[in-house]
Amino acid sequence: MTPAQFLARVKKNDIPPVILFLGQESYNRRRCREALTAACALEPEQIDMAESSLAAVIDDARAMSLFASERLMIAKAAETAMPRTSRAAAVADDDGDDDDDAGAATSGKRAAASGEEALLAAYVKSPTPGVTLVFEATRWDFDGDDKTKTERVRKYYGAITEVVEFRRFTPDEARMELDRMARAAKIVLEPAAAEALVEALAADVGRIAVELEKLRLYGKPITAEALPLLVPDARQSTIFALVNALGRRDRARSLEALDSLVREGEYLPLALTFLAGQFRMALVAKEANIKGSSQVQSHFQRAGVPMWGSRAEQIALTASKFSKVQLERGLSLIFDADRDLRSARPDDRTVIENFVVRLCA
Repeated sequence: MTPAQFLARVKKNDIPPVILFLGQESYNRRRCREALTAACALEPEQIDMAESSLAAVIDDARAMSLFASERLMIAKAAETAMPRTSRAAAVADDDGDDDDDAGAATSGKRAAASGEEALLAAYVKSPTPGVTLVFEATRWDFDGDDKTKTERVRKYYGAITEVVEFRRFTPDEARMELDRMARAAKIVLEPAAAEALVEALAADVGRIAVELEKLRLYGKPITAEALPLLVPDARQSTIFALVNALGRRDRARSLEALDSLVREGEYLPLALTFLAGQFRMALVAKEANIKGSSQVQSHFQRAGVPMWGSRAEQIALTASKFSKVQLERGLSLIFDADRDLRSARPDDRTVIENFVVRLCA
């Protein structure tokens, strides 16, 4: 079920007694929670399943309240109720557990998990009247390395037939939602500014909604020129536009992006440092044959490198636009440009322009 379908059912007061919210996307999940809270006219009871078992949650839902005939229960971090995988158990073994004891413990947890799944199935068949129970599993996404983990969550909560999938917005969907929110908030956004905002925030509608709340205070139409001054991430998008133009070997567009950086007052040595990091990480992704932002994020996080969703999307896109040879040549040219920036030179812009021309040759 999509968020739009769920919202339509809530509007008709057709609310399932047990629901599974699945996926990382936060904007639609917040809208669905708010609609559900408004429809039930109840203050939701928050339960953290990292601190409570599935059996305890079901037992609580079975309990009849003396003070309220209806309840709305939201169980967060529902994925933490799942049993550990055999791989996680092997990691525990490496930490020093005795093989036999660890195997027995794992078997015991699997048996307990099967019992909890049976409890959940029994509750779904006969839910407590007046109780709406929502499980939220928001740790993993639907693509890349997360896909298998999300499917495990879906299988574990397989007894729940009402599943709302919160998938990430595509850039086109994010743009449409941005236009809708801007009209509702009476914010005038130039088309170029809207495109830049979606690109700067990696089509994350949750972050776009936050920035729009800030832009309401501006009180004037938002132009593409004014956007970098109002949204800090928009300046980084100009650097990323430079990366895209370089990837297409578009010398004219690359120089235009460079000119925009200069007009915005960007410190060009810092922009070159960003490009160097972007190229290095893209080369690592290319050599590891990683495709997609989720795989990029998982790969670097396993290596101990902090990586967030929008950054991973930028790296994945850069890796898709450059070949391995082009990335290696680009890093060599970045080294030359960095050396020239540290020596006597006419100005920073001349050095970076020379870098752009050589890379696009």
